[in-house]
This record gives sequence, C-alpha cells and structure tokens, in this order.
Amino acid sequence: MAQLTLGKLEEAVSGPTAAFRCRTGLQPAGGEGDKVFPPTYAGAVYATEKRRLPDRDQPVECVLLDSVQSQANRMEEALQQAVDEGRLKIPVIEVDFAGNGLLTEIGKVTSLQAPHRIADAILRDSLLDGKPFRQSEEGKRIDSVSLANATPLYELCPTALVFGMWDSTGPKGGLGAKFQRAMVSEIVGIDAVYGVKTSSRIDPLQIRSGITIYEDVDGNWTLENTRKKYGRNKETQGKPSAINHGNVTPAFTKYVKGAEGRDPLRPASVELDYRVQTDDETLRGSSRFRSLEIEARQGAIAAGGVTVASAEQMVVLSLPALRRLQFPLDGGQSDLKVNQAGRTVLAALGLCAAALTAERGFDLRSRCLLWPSEALKWELLGKPGTAAEGVGLDADAAIQLLNEAVETAAKLGLTWRTEPLKLQPSPQLVALVRKSQELSAAQGGGEEGGE
Repeated sequence: MAQLTLGKLEEAVSGPTAAFRCRTGLQPAGGEGDKVFPPTYAGAVYATEKRRLPDRDQPVECVLLDSVQSQANRMEEALQQAVDEGRLKIPVIEVDFAGNGLLTEIGKVTSLQAPHRIADAILRDSLLDGKPFRQSEEGKRIDSVSLANATPLYELCPTALVFGMWDSTGPKGGLGAKFQRAMVSEIVGIDAVYGVKTSSRIDPLQIRSGITIYEDVDGNWTLENTRKKYGRNKETQGKPSAINHGNVTPAFTKYVKGAEGRDPLRPASVELDYRVQTDDETLRGSSRFRSLEIEARQGAIAAGGVTVASAEQMVVLSLPALRRLQFPLDGGQSDLKVNQAGRTVLAALGLCAAALTAERGFDLRSRCLLWPSEALKWELLGKPGTAAEGVGLDADAAIQLLNEAVETAAKLGLTWRTEPLKLQPSPQLVALVRKSQELSAAQGGGEEGGE
C-alpha cells in the first residue's frame, strides 16, 4: 500500500476529495466471545441502539464502546504524550497547579487535556503575566476568531479547529465562536448480547455486620456510642461497610438513581391491534404491531458487560470542514496559498492524532481491552463514483508528514508556537480546587468498596 505523502495530502485538501476514512475491525483481547464492558451513563445504563449494516437485512443491536467525545479526548491525550516525549512540537497552553498547597497535587493541565480546549474555564480562570488569560493580549485574540479568521487558533490551539470548539464561556457567552468537529471517531460493538455483573468481597478479618460504627468529634470512626452514626451513605451509615470493613454479600449490579434509557436485559413487550371487517360475507383483517421498550429503573438488575459479534472503529476526517477555514496574516486579507497550507497542516494533525492513538492501543477502560484484527488503513473518498483510494500511515510517518506540512506553512508566513504558553491558576481557582478537595476528603468515608 502506498504511503501518504505531503504532495498527496495537499492534493486531497485542495481538490474535490470529501474525506479521509478509516474503518478498523477490533476484537476483545481475550478472543472472540470474551465479554467487554461499555461505558455507563446516568444510573449505570449503556448506550444502545439499532443500526442498519450493509450485510444485514434487519437492523442490528449495537452498543457504544467509545463515544465521539471520548475518542477525541484519547486522540488529544496521544498528542500530549508525544509532546511530553519530545516527538512533537505543537501549540499547547498549560496551567501549572504545583506549589499551591492542594491536598492532592494536580500538576499541569493543558489545552490538550481541558474538556473545552482553549475555551475551557480552567484557562479562562488562570493568569498570563498577572492578567486573566482572556484579558491578556494573547487571550483577547480569541474573541475575534471565526471561519474567516482562524489564524489565532492555528497559532495557539490548532486542535480546536480539528476536534471542534464553542467559546461559550468567553466574553460573548453563547454567541462565542463555534467550530465544528472536522475529525470524528467512535467505536461500536455490533450484534451485542448483554450479560450481568456481580459484586462481592470476602473480609479476612470477618468483621460482622451487626456492629454499629459511630463518629467522634474529630470526624473519625469509633465504637463508643456518640449517638451519631458514621458515614454519609444512608444505606451503609453506621455499618462496618461505611469504613470499608466486613464482607460484601455476592449480588448483581443494579441500576441506581437517575437511570434512564432502554433496559437491554428485558425484552420489549409487543402491543397488538387487530381489526376485522365483513363486507358481502368477505372477511377482511388488519393487524398492527408495536414494540414497547422497557425503561431502565432504579433497583433493577443492570446489564453488566456484553459479548459482540464484532467491534469497529470508524474515523472520518472531513476535508470540506477544513476548507471553510481561512488564515489571514497580520490582520490582512487571506491568501489562497496560505489557506491551503493551513488546512493541510490541520489535516496532517488530525491524521497524526489518530495514528498516535492507534499506536497506544485500544485499552478503553477496565475489562475493555480491544485488539485490532487489521492494520490501520486510510481511504481517500475522491470524486463521486470513483473507488476509494487506500493509503498507509503509521505514527512515525504521520509525525514526519505533520512536520513537513508545518514547515511548508511557515515558509508562507503561517507559523505556530513551538513552546508552551504558560499560565498560572488564579487565587480564586486554587481556592475553589482546594475547597472541593477538602469536601471530597470529608465525604470519602461513606462509600462502600469491593467488586
């Protein structure tokens, strides 16, 4: 398979090519039939849906294994790791929380880690040269960004142009600049069958559940009757489990408060509406079936892991989305060559993020390690009616391609930062984090552990 070159990438970005597409088959690391665990949403519910597939006559039950948002975060994490290891030099804004006397050290948080990228409240509530970031000279530049002026974001946070951004926390509020995602990726389990999950714990000390645990004046647990039971969890308050002692009786995992969505463990009920009409001794009948989904409810046994016939990662990099961006220099008019160079850099950045993520592997969460059954292969979706063209691009080649694209853009005057823009958290932000950590520490004794 031919490797993607800078010339080929420039041609794709400037021409009628619609997108780069990559579809990768995945399987559980334990082999076919091994159970994997999807992410849970409100109330411990999985994101399930029916999807139409080209080789199936009927819609197929599918479960989301990694969402678009989560995939974007993983790609940014891969870029951050490459920056930390010295493999890449891309614009990064960082906030250093070290030395602020926090209960738990946070260290540095960067624009590749903040949920809303350069528009995140963490950056907004930090200082650059003693000024709130958005009131500094660099921060004020973000107020003027648009599709016709993407240069400030290119220079400060180009990933916002690849993975999307909404400047809703800036001075314009909901009217702040919006940039759609150009890179979209998700991982889906296909033809899913749902299992259950059990929890249990054997206490080697064999602490009995009939003992009452109290709280003393210092907030510590005690056996002396202070008339105040220890713990803030009503279900475990005053019990040894409030201080993480004692056995946990084997039980199924259940839906908790806030559960919403479909319960995949319970089959849908069917509603039948049947009508009969006679006319001239002729019998005519009609029927209507309607499937009624059963909602997940608090206290019901929850789905615990799935087995799937297959899993697939689908990545799409939209080139029309990049073609909407313009990069004027020094406040002047945009130039076609500069625009093409900037768009090429962003395309290379997206491809590099995907390649670095694949290099790190697909360990999505506890008990959800997936293994690619094939090498990463990109397809160029060219003119309508033409076959997709396959190209190869591993992580090292993607980094080299990005560096070449950045160098070409720099020769035209479009440059970006190669060293981090360093901010300091404001005193108010530090106080907020410290207060939150203190509250978390005070409430930490009421949780029951064990699996």
